[in-house]
Amino acid sequence: MAKDTFFQKKVTLNAGGKLTDLSAPRVMGIINITPDSFYAESRKTGVNVLQQAGKMLADGAAFLDLGAYSSRPGAADIAEQEEMDRLLPAVEAIAKAYPDALISVDTFRSGVAEAAIKAGAHIINDISGGMLDEAMFATVARLQVPYILMHMKGTPQTMQQLAAYEDVFAEVYDYFVQKIYQLKQLGVHDIILDPGFGFAKRPEHSYALMNRMQEFHRLQLPVLAGVSRKKMIYGLLNASAQEALNGTTALNTIALMKGAGILRVHDVKEAVEAVKIYEAVTS
Repeated sequence: MAKDTFFQKKVTLNAGGKLTDLSAPRVMGIINITPDSFYAESRKTGVNVLQQAGKMLADGAAFLDLGAYSSRPGAADIAEQEEMDRLLPAVEAIAKAYPDALISVDTFRSGVAEAAIKAGAHIINDISGGMLDEAMFATVARLQVPYILMHMKGTPQTMQQLAAYEDVFAEVYDYFVQKIYQLKQLGVHDIILDPGFGFAKRPEHSYALMNRMQEFHRLQLPVLAGVSRKKMIYGLLNASAQEALNGTTALNTIALMKGAGILRVHDVKEAVEAVKIYEAVTS
């Protein structure tokens, strides 16, 4: 297949009143304001949040993705107010310290999403694709902010019991088609697709999706790859999340070759370097 068929035409994302060009791959840095996210080094609180944000921006992150609800398999459910209490001060602090930073909030709750946008965030990243809060799509449309549409089944507490597919690519593709139609009917203009690697998917499902990821570009929307330090990597390598950076870089490089527009990562510097090398090879 010709390289050009991997890529949609030039794509711009309107976030915070700024147009971000996604025709070249961008990096999104993960900051978890949680005590129980699967990768311990990503957990930040208080002043550490600002330090991590500054480091990621200096390392070349185009976006910062803040989450205050752990979505690892089997993670404890927390109340909406607790999620807000963790998330909103961090959003406000980063928006004040780094006014040019583009902030994404990782939440499936429309109330949390709206409060975060009002606090200074720009993008909503919903692991549930609107399945866990029926008001989410209407909220995104009203706020007119970019929306990251991810595929998952069930909840973080139940998803691993639902990892069964006849054809995982076909099911995820059809899910995207239906959800994109619903969002466009409501007037949502900026949509990013996330296949949801590891969410209600066994490693073999995630690798099957990666193998065919370029086919999602038929939908003419940018695709986000979020594989950083996940079990699909460290399980295959008989390692741990702490030891999965090299495997992550390898898989991120494959994702770039498959047309990923955004790499969502814990390690920004290494991902930015992978993008630079990929661009040098393909320019």
